Amino acid sequence: MGASSGDQGLQDFPAGIQVGDVLGGTVAEVTRTGGLTVTLDGFAARPVGTVSSQDIHWAWNRPPVVDVGHRITAQVIAVDPDEGEVRLAMTATRHPELWAFLAAREPDEILSGTVTAIERFGVFVALDEGPAHPVFPGVGFISMAELSWRRVESVTDVVLIGQPVSCEFLQFDTWNGEARLSLKATQPDPFDALDDSIATDGRRFRGVVTKRLSFGVVVRIADGVEGLIPLRPVPEDEVAENRGAEVSAEEGDEVTVVVTAFDRARRRVTLRAASSDGSAHHAAP
Repeated sequence: MGASSGDQGLQDFPAGIQVGDVLGGTVAEVTRTGGLTVTLDGFAARPVGTVSSQDIHWAWNRPPVVDVGHRITAQVIAVDPDEGEVRLAMTATRHPELWAFLAAREPDEILSGTVTAIERFGVFVALDEGPAHPVFPGVGFISMAELSWRRVESVTDVVLIGQPVSCEFLQFDTWNGEARLSLKATQPDPFDALDDSIATDGRRFRGVVTKRLSFGVVVRIADGVEGLIPLRPVPEDEVAENRGAEVSAEEGDEVTVVVTAFDRARRRVTLRAASSDGSAHHAAP
């Protein structure tokens, strides 16, 4: 039995539509997660377009009401040939200038701007170039992890509102309509100043305890570089004088340590505390 014209249309559908195309259609269903299925113009056999909830509007906490039967216009952002479906973004057509600006950015590109807001989850940046954001105080956004190579206790130790910044572009966040930025990528990585041989040559460092954890002691051995002295449980039958040799330093105390493992790729440094005679030992619980 031959395929009907409708089936053939669905079979040919993915090959006829490409990422970047702007399509119109009618909402066929609002899903439980707040997304949409869409019957696209020219493909009436079944709803083949999908819009996830985060791609309807960048103001995710107060999205516009879109009901069954509403007409929409959206841009194709992915094509699934196996399912004969396309993923659509209404955000691309609601704010075409901003979408086009962000889509044109390249990884490692340097973008400049001004810090406009500081939140507990990161920093908003108003970019010097490109359109403004329709919802947020800046198109650029720096997460806490991308502010500095060093431990950040307070964001204001790194940036202040009104401060000009130059950052590396990481990616286009299509959910929020943001340019995800990295401030630390424009600064020297302190790990680059360390040689891999520090884990084998017995080199000693004078460091400062920055934190005591249930599994060990964190020590800053260089500006922006911290290592861990792992916790070694002390057996109950161990004599008191041996326990006294363990690390009992508190936050802010200076200690001498030896590097026992250095993993540059994972940015991990493992330490042992060195006693005054040059020997090394683990942290005490």
